[in-house]
Order: sequence, then C-alpha cells, then structure tokens
Amino acid sequence: QLQLVESGGGQVQSGGSLTLSCTGSGLRFDYYDIGWFRRQAPGKEREGVSCVMSSINNGATYYAEIVKGRFTISRDNAKNTVYLQMNILKPQDTAVYYCAGVSQIRADDIGTARRYDYWGQGTPVTVSS
Repeated sequence: QLQLVESGGGQVQSGGSLTLSCTGSGLRFDYYDIGWFRRQAPGKEREGVSCVMSSINNGATYYAEIVKGRFTISRDNAKNTVYLQMNILKPQDTAVYYCAGVSQIRADDIGTARRYDYWGQGTPVTVSS
C-alpha cells in the first residue's frame, strides 16, 4: 500500500506562486508514477495537471496544456516527495489539488484519474484576482 500526503496549498493572489508537496510512504516510492490532479468544483471530474514518471521511466515529465510553462513537476526520491511548483497562478487555477500514484501507467492514461491506484486527501489552492 502506498500512502500519499499533500501539503503546501493556500491562498495567493493572481500572478503569485505556490509549491505543493506530495510525500509518500509504505512502498518503493521511486517505482511509482506520480500525477497531480485538481478538482475545481464539487462533483466535477478531477483534471490531470502533471505527471512525473518513476525511475524505471527515467523520471519523464508531462504537463497539461493549460499549465505548460507555468507549472514544474519534480521528484526527490530520497525524500519520497514529488513537488509541483506553480507560477503565474490564475484564478482559474483555484481547486483542490491531489497527488496520485500508480505503477507503470501507460502514456495515454497519464491524465486519466481512474487509472491511478493511490490518492492523497488533497490540498486546497485559492487564487484571488
């Protein structure tokens, strides 16, 4: 079982920055592909934001078009942590952000929430205009 805990959410003004952390425990963290998702409203589907692959896949990174150039994902396997650096934040980035883990996800499934097996509890991000 892989446990994931997010932190770093908060309130920020438009144009500001936040860094989210996702810390894992329980299994070989470096073997897992870790994605960030967000849910912008209750009942709305979780939207894929970014993903960093496991060490098996050389830590390749992927981004949704809407965050490319503004968000950066990275991982520190020695600390069992994945980071999401979010810059130039916009009000439409307001959401609850979740990290999720899966072993060897297919490239086509990176942004598909139901393909991930382990989830954190989420951390809220609010961007004011």
